[in-house]
Amino acid sequence: MRKFHTALIAAVIALSGFASAHAGKKGNMTVFKTPWCGCCEAWTDIMKAAGYTVEVKDLDDLSLIKKQAGVPADMEGCHTAAVENYVIEGHVPLAAIDKLMSERPGIRGIAVPGMPDGAPGMGDDPDARFTVYSFAHDPSETGAVFYEAGK
Repeated sequence: MRKFHTALIAAVIALSGFASAHAGKKGNMTVFKTPWCGCCEAWTDIMKAAGYTVEVKDLDDLSLIKKQAGVPADMEGCHTAAVENYVIEGHVPLAAIDKLMSERPGIRGIAVPGMPDGAPGMGDDPDARFTVYSFAHDPSETGAVFYEAGK
């Protein structure tokens, strides 16, 4: 059963970028979160309002999702999302996602480690200062600064 679950997770992440007839103007996004997390729900609502068609997958334990998605342990956030072939980890602001989707760099994803005050879903303060990091397909590579929020 665990092997099937891992394959299903990989398929959802890999296929999340394929457009459907009902895709939002920005595309499809799959968000993996815990069912009791209000800040994750708030972040998901922000993505919906921005034009993404969001499918939410509530799970009690996100550790397998994060591992399968290739999220480095030091970059883990509250929830994990997939949009096209990218992973969005944690409370990443829309501006950073827009940058990712317009530039389309050869990375695995972007992340906001932890739960910074003022980030989207964590108070939504446009002046909040925090860093969005990129992470590579190769887990041995060190992440780099991708976007600076509030600067």
